[in-house]
Amino acid sequence: MIYKFFKRLFDITISMIGLIITSPMLLITAIAIKLESPGPIIFKQERLGLNGRVFKIYKFRSMCEGAEQGGVYEKKGDPRLTKVGKFIRKTSIDELPQFVNILKGEMSLIGPRPALTYHPWPYNEYTEEQKRMFHVRPGVTGWAQVNGRKEVEWPRRIELNVEYVEKISLYFDLMIFFKTIFKVLRMEDNLNVKETASKKNTNV
Repeated sequence: MIYKFFKRLFDITISMIGLIITSPMLLITAIAIKLESPGPIIFKQERLGLNGRVFKIYKFRSMCEGAEQGGVYEKKGDPRLTKVGKFIRKTSIDELPQFVNILKGEMSLIGPRPALTYHPWPYNEYTEEQKRMFHVRPGVTGWAQVNGRKEVEWPRRIELNVEYVEKISLYFDLMIFFKTIFKVLRMEDNLNVKETASKKNTNV
């Protein structure tokens, strides 16, 4: 598919421009994180990527060190969140280091959000239909994110991810991109307030 080639060129170009433009913000955020709490500035976490390959996603650390032991889901008023963390999560600044993931070829600007290696379930437990979401590079934002983001239960998220793979096009990516900007500006749907992987739909 010709568009997939141009999509990669677009990803590289936007990521390089994005890193340059946001470099002052990246520096200020890094300093703020380091000054507020002990621990690394960048949070690295294993995720499932293209064809189910595992890679490490980069984010600005928004929680205290070792916070993952407290569970996958962030709760309202979660004490694990730092003050800086609350702000960068609300504004999605914590996702900016993923420009590096894009340049490394591990992610795309638009695509299915990369799932954890163990949540909602391991790669080998996805059905063959569900595994179609891994036929493209995972994205910083995607079709599921503009249709509810963290409020959507995982079986439905996967359905939306597969739908994205089926409909991938320049028009579709641009639509998702601008809808994402709108949601980020309004700070919508960026908090997990309930379990979203309690029921596995094997028919997806």
